[in-house]
Amino acid sequence: MNIKECLEKGLLRKENIDLEKAKKSMQIAEYKLERAKKLFELDIYDESVVNSYASMFHTCRALLFKEGFTEKSHYALFIFIKEKYKDKIEKKFINEFNNLRLERHEITYGLDKFIVNKEETKQVLEITKDFLEVIKKLI
Repeated sequence: MNIKECLEKGLLRKENIDLEKAKKSMQIAEYKLERAKKLFELDIYDESVVNSYASMFHTCRALLFKEGFTEKSHYALFIFIKEKYKDKIEKKFINEFNNLRLERHEITYGLDKFIVNKEETKQVLEITKDFLEVIKKLI
């Protein structure tokens, strides 16, 4: 799937550029990252990962608002970032965003207990923090 197909299917919509929404989305991203750090300190690793993903989601969403789009799908947001920002965001960040998207889905909706360990969660927090910094420079 690509951006054009996402637009055709209604998973992305063209809107007016909204820098205020982009700013608010970045504020939420920072809040979610802080929350993820607190959950990590409490040894609640699965929810720390979920909040890390939420931080990355809102960070990417800020780019979407900056470009004049809205999303109706987490997957479509990934497609947008992968296609539109492939030359501006390191591939490792784009891949990690997608991996966390899938992991968050399993943690939240899966029928089997999804185990997340301390070391993995620590790495997720670092990548999320670095990702946020990269996107701040693009906004």
